[in-house]
Amino acid sequence: MKSNTYRLDRYISQYSEYSQADVRVLIAQKRIVLDGKPADSIAQRVTKFTHVVLDGVCLNDTQPAYIMLNKPAGIVSATQDQQHTTVLDLIEHPQKDELHLVGRLDFNTTGLVLLTNDGRWSRRISLPATKLPKTYEVTLAQPLRQEYEAVFAAGVYFAYENITTQPAQLEIVSDYCARLTLVEGKYHQVKRMFGVFDNEVTSLHRISVGPIRLGDLAPGATRPLSAEEVACVDIAEAANT
Repeated sequence: MKSNTYRLDRYISQYSEYSQADVRVLIAQKRIVLDGKPADSIAQRVTKFTHVVLDGVCLNDTQPAYIMLNKPAGIVSATQDQQHTTVLDLIEHPQKDELHLVGRLDFNTTGLVLLTNDGRWSRRISLPATKLPKTYEVTLAQPLRQEYEAVFAAGVYFAYENITTQPAQLEIVSDYCARLTLVEGKYHQVKRMFGVFDNEVTSLHRISVGPIRLGDLAPGATRPLSAEEVACVDIAEAANT
């Protein structure tokens, strides 16, 4: 389906032998079933995930897919690339060709990547207004100092764009390691934030997006998200509205 949604009468006319004018009669005769229930209006909305059955024949049975991947270093966050292995090359899934990325990680950044065929879900999880926190484990070239925490919490000024980042939570784990939580994703933001202190990021690993956590998933491995993990977008949106 090219559109996000169709009116039922238009969908039936496009994917069957019947015209839009026929749909009222088909509904009255209970010959159209949507997600297991008889259709009741020509204006009902049909998405690409609506299970549509007409006279016992399935017209649409696309299932939503939500997958997490532990991206290794040296993998491109893309679905196609002529020169490098992509995240999609690591996935075995019957709907693999329908998947797209929900956000990206740099070439050498590792950790949690989300993929789906549900454009509505991916847009919502990526919206700045949703403010889903993303947490990274960061390794630095030079020892960390306690003052970093206050600077990150106040926001870091990027002169090139003339912007200040939103407050970020920095937890110093050891002399060279920290855990950083952001609610935005500016270009190379983590590296640039530590760059204010002339401290180079030597490794960056994303461990969570909202309540979706990578856990002990092995590098290069995938797993489907649970229903609770998928629903976390609705919870986050409600909390920020």
